[in-house]
Amino acid sequence: MSQSTTTTLGGSPLSIASGLHGRHLTRRLVQLYVGLTLYGVSSALLVRSGLGLEPWGVLHQGLAEKSGLTIGVVSIIVGAVVLLLWIPIRQRPGLGTVSNVFAIGIAMDGTLALVPEVHGLAGRIPLLAAGIVLNGVATGLYIAARFGPGPRDGLMTGLHRLTGRSIRLVRTAIEVAVVATGFLLGGSVGIGTVLYALAIGPLAQFFLRRFAVPEPAPVSTAVSPRTPEQAILRR
Repeated sequence: MSQSTTTTLGGSPLSIASGLHGRHLTRRLVQLYVGLTLYGVSSALLVRSGLGLEPWGVLHQGLAEKSGLTIGVVSIIVGAVVLLLWIPIRQRPGLGTVSNVFAIGIAMDGTLALVPEVHGLAGRIPLLAAGIVLNGVATGLYIAARFGPGPRDGLMTGLHRLTGRSIRLVRTAIEVAVVATGFLLGGSVGIGTVLYALAIGPLAQFFLRRFAVPEPAPVSTAVSPRTPEQAILRR
């Protein structure tokens, strides 16, 4: 069974579907896995910049420091745990949700093995900028593929639905808790964390419009006032 909602993005109908059906399936699959891979690459670039990570990256790095595991492996474990939290809040994972758990962590560790540590701001600042922009590209790609949200975004939208609290409040509460916990564990918080928070919403929205795959006919005529894309990108 597939779970779908429809919204209009940049004038084109865009459905959120977890099932392997519909037009442009090959394109959607390519977008999904290229997007998830690039997300892992972008997260690794933020690590190498040493100027601060995205909120969940702070937690992953802190747990990696304490456990001795690689940050990619920690990302996979945390993603799996968060996915288990979907059960009591009755969220339905899609192919993209499950793929998100594994693909990003694998790509992150692979990139960290290839990209050496960089010293000096002349090298770190370009890595930070590249990581943030590439993260926006990756987010636009995998969300527009319409195979379901990532585990962390699904947790946010599920709690929003369950509690009735605003998306902004739920997202802020989760990310503040994640950053604070990660920082206490030794994760990197810095100017990069702030710049990421300010830039990722507009960047992801921009690239989501560019990579949107139009459907000739919506699966459902019901339009949610706050669709998963809007929830994920709302800052």
